[in-house]
Amino acid sequence: MARIRHIEIRNFRRIQAFSWWPSPGINCLIGPGDVGKSSILDAIDLCLGARRNAQFTDADFYNLDVDKPIAVTVTIGELDDSLKNMEVYGNFLRGCNVETQTIEDEPEKTCETVLTIRMTIAGDLEPVWTLVSERAAAQSQSRNLNWADRVRLSPTRIGALTDYNLAWRRGSVLNRLSEERADTSASLAKAAREARSAFGDEADAQLGETLGIVAATAKELGIPVGDKLKAMLDAHSVSFSGGTVSLHSEEGIPLRSLGLGSTRLLIAGLQRKAAKDATIILVDELEHGLEPHRIIRFLGSLGAKEKIPPLQAFLTTHSPVAVRELSGDQLFVVRASGTEHTATVLGKEDAIQGTIRSFPEAFLAKSVIVCEGASEVGLLRGLDNCVVAQGDPSLTALGVALVDAGGCDHIYKRADAFQRLGYRVCVFRDDDKQPNQATEEEFLVFGDSLFKWRAGRALEDELFLSLSDDGVLRLLSHAEELLGTDLIDEHIRSESAGKLTLADFKSALTTEKRETLARAARKKKNSWFKTVSRMEKIGEEIVGTDQSMDQEFCDVLDNIFAWIKES
Repeated sequence: MARIRHIEIRNFRRIQAFSWWPSPGINCLIGPGDVGKSSILDAIDLCLGARRNAQFTDADFYNLDVDKPIAVTVTIGELDDSLKNMEVYGNFLRGCNVETQTIEDEPEKTCETVLTIRMTIAGDLEPVWTLVSERAAAQSQSRNLNWADRVRLSPTRIGALTDYNLAWRRGSVLNRLSEERADTSASLAKAAREARSAFGDEADAQLGETLGIVAATAKELGIPVGDKLKAMLDAHSVSFSGGTVSLHSEEGIPLRSLGLGSTRLLIAGLQRKAAKDATIILVDELEHGLEPHRIIRFLGSLGAKEKIPPLQAFLTTHSPVAVRELSGDQLFVVRASGTEHTATVLGKEDAIQGTIRSFPEAFLAKSVIVCEGASEVGLLRGLDNCVVAQGDPSLTALGVALVDAGGCDHIYKRADAFQRLGYRVCVFRDDDKQPNQATEEEFLVFGDSLFKWRAGRALEDELFLSLSDDGVLRLLSHAEELLGTDLIDEHIRSESAGKLTLADFKSALTTEKRETLARAARKKKNSWFKTVSRMEKIGEEIVGTDQSMDQEFCDVLDNIFAWIKES
């Protein structure tokens, strides 16, 4: 029951304007911090949540401007019969076409019947909820959902106070699992006076079906609660209310004392079981309290791998594990551009999916440097270590991610994947092999940057031709440590047609000798430095400390780090 078809937010916190057509299943919001991801979840919760006393302050208004009202508008589809009741909501029923992304005030046969709920907050800080309909307004009609319908539509919010859902409170997930209810009026008073266990026996009989579902769900998710759960009086309850009855383990320990991760995982599983009545779930920072393998289990419990989604979930994450586990059509990049916020789906193209699997952390960054290979990634990481040692912020602190494109042929496939999603992107490549020129020019049209070595040169050429004599000798010594003297000598003999040996490089270094070393270093078989870790050490210990390098080589590196600092 009930799926959100469209969300519109105006003047709420960091968001001046936002319009989004979410998917009916998993909607995981990613992007840099402080861009408004959590505010989107809060807006949904405030608009649809069944609460009578929502509190607001001036800080909830965009730029603290209380003269511009907050407006959150949510259109709900997949309505059950009670919400399509003509006598109750007839003048407020509307038509929605997700394919064309249009909402009409008059329901039509070709459109899905929907209801649109709007929450507005003016300078008096008093929220007002209404159903949206132009024809109802023309007849001076105004109304909100019935309270019972609000409770049924209300999303389940999994956050820091998740123990709310582990008691039989109004709107909790336990009350949505079945129609069972405990008679608390007399039994609770007696149990409170005599013994908690006296009520426990009665509650077990009244809530047996729900307890069985919870026990089975906990077992499926690997949460240790024992084989037989109990419903007992909560020792910390101060009043005889629905919340007085809560879940306890077989030993009588309240389940709210479970770790945060276990609690969130259990509630997600229970929400899945209760999906026939409540299908919308909100989870901010889904990875909070969960180890990587439990993040995967958590997403699985929400139906992330199922063709027909059992729940509509709105999530936020900064976890590469979560990004890698989800598909491109379940991930949305939130961006702020001028006065507009957007949520753009990553998509399921091969280039996108491959990049998600290989470099999920890059989708969580502000800016991305797409490097031709592992060598360039390692070099930048090594030089970045020198930057940090000097007291400047690291590239990761500045929100920059490094991506290994795996060769010149793939570099723009990776770069385009980020560029189309609005990331700030640059390309860093060798020049010994050329990419498709039309593709490169198309990339540059959008204003992104290209950094490359001098004409015809690869990274090894630049290193051996640009470092000082001392730097080249240190580089050669490092190669000997990595691969052994015999193999280095063999490579040198091969590349010089037997004219030079390793011993010849202990004396004066000529241009010919430097060129020979560059060719030997980049041999396809047993290349000297083509790994991230090897080149990272070279960048930090050799390139980063050489004070007499060729200036044009330095300029390329300086330009890259200037781009990084602009992030």
